[in-house]
Amino acid sequence: MITWMQRHKKYLIITIWISTIAFVGAGFVGWGQYSYGDKAGAVAKVGSVEITMGELQKSYSNLYNQYSQMFQGEFDEEKAKSFGLKSQALQFLTQQALILNLAKSYDLQISDAELLDEIKTKEYFFKDGVFDKEIYKQVLSKNNLSIKEFEADVKKELLIKKTLQLLPVQTKESEENIFNTAMNIADKIEYKILEINQINIDTSDALVKPFWEKMKNSFMSEISYDVKYIKQQKISQEYDEAAIAGHYDENKLNFKDSEGKLLSLEEAKNKIINELNAKETKKEALRGYIAYKKGELKDVEINNATISISNNPFNKDVIDTVSNLTSLSPFSKPVMVGDDYFTFELVKVNPSQPKNYEEAKSEVVAMYAEEEKKTKLLELAKNSFSTFKGKITDYITANDFNMLSDLKENEAQEFLNVLFTKNTKNGYIALEGGNIVMYNILEQKLLDKENSDQNNIIARLKSTMFNEGLIKSLQSKYKTEIFIEGL
Repeated sequence: MITWMQRHKKYLIITIWISTIAFVGAGFVGWGQYSYGDKAGAVAKVGSVEITMGELQKSYSNLYNQYSQMFQGEFDEEKAKSFGLKSQALQFLTQQALILNLAKSYDLQISDAELLDEIKTKEYFFKDGVFDKEIYKQVLSKNNLSIKEFEADVKKELLIKKTLQLLPVQTKESEENIFNTAMNIADKIEYKILEINQINIDTSDALVKPFWEKMKNSFMSEISYDVKYIKQQKISQEYDEAAIAGHYDENKLNFKDSEGKLLSLEEAKNKIINELNAKETKKEALRGYIAYKKGELKDVEINNATISISNNPFNKDVIDTVSNLTSLSPFSKPVMVGDDYFTFELVKVNPSQPKNYEEAKSEVVAMYAEEEKKTKLLELAKNSFSTFKGKITDYITANDFNMLSDLKENEAQEFLNVLFTKNTKNGYIALEGGNIVMYNILEQKLLDKENSDQNNIIARLKSTMFNEGLIKSLQSKYKTEIFIEGL
């Protein structure tokens, strides 16, 4: 699935960029520091619409959470990086900005009544089945969103939808007839699965080492960083009742139980003390940071370490911070790790180097084995697809993936999607996961049934293509300027 999504991510953006209102309760995911050009107030400008860093961070967070849901939680920063999620987040916002420019040219606006109607449909603001204003405020507060910020996002979303509704995509009867015919073609097939794991490969050095020699520069060591650092341990101290009460009064909306009800001063007391300790710890860490930069540290231990992505005894924030340090700006502001703060000084960057054979061997063997298995499995399919004996199905259509029970659901869907585009009676289909399915079409007929959802499917397909064409047209009309480096 990951491979498919990486190949088709530009179409995924078109699919999900219209529905992007903030994911309330989804949490926030950000990334490290970036350098700016002349316009620090905006990361990009499309036509007359500016894109801020806050919008970019939110776009990244929303996309991250959407992918995390798609992968059922099996999604992390490494996968986000391989998907180019930061670039997707910016692309998403520039596409939105193009539509907003178009909306301005039509002088379109969203009224307060339209805004209220939309907000009242959100079930996470309901109490006893109806919209509740207090729940609305509490939910936004809990997710660190101001009412003004959230309503601006909703208005922008509605404005984009309103603009696109001016350009409706309609289906024709001829298209429906063609689609209905295509969906009713049914094949009776004989098929056999060739599994890649059944192929055994010789991985002796005599075979693997020449493979490594041809592509040794593909196996590189990690970039690592020699650093010095100081640590500010968590401060624990006592506070008088006035300080505790004052902090509670200033931040009482943050002190809630699991049901969202406000805690009393006494109930919140331990949390307040923890927050006051964290505040004092950060203050002391900042004092240490300033003294460290000035060379005025006294009675503070300076430690040494070499860190990289795989050898990181701290956390991801540390490696992100250290990787953005330079010889001209070698000191980091305090970074929180657990309850403590660490301030780093970059001593040296150890660049990536080609690994020797022994260092790269485990990676090389895995890559060699995978390529050799695919090659041998393909040879086996080529030599046997015309004579194999396999399982025979009933008449199946492109939607009958559940009838191929010996294939995983995603494999069955992939196989049938490709099978019904083939114009050969027999052959083989290589699946993304590495397996190959050989097939022989025994009989074919046209079923006599209606596809009730065909209009929606045709409309969605046409809408996706239309949106892609619209974006290309608007890109030539409105200039896009990017002011952020690294994307």
